[in-house]
Amino acid sequence: MFLWSAAAVFVLFFANVALGAFGSGAILGDVGEMLVLFTASILFVAGILKREADHKNKNGS
Repeated sequence: MFLWSAAAVFVLFFANVALGAFGSGAILGDVGEMLVLFTASILFVAGILKREADHKNKNGS
């Protein structure tokens, strides 16, 4: 769940950067981009930690 959410938020970030690079005008400003990338990073870390905990519980280690 967290990893899919992180991927979706990162796609939003990438789309905003791509729009800005191709001259269509970015939707988000600098602070908005930072917050979106920060959210994607936090969701990714939470997803990895959850997956590691699930793997540890499954294997009993």
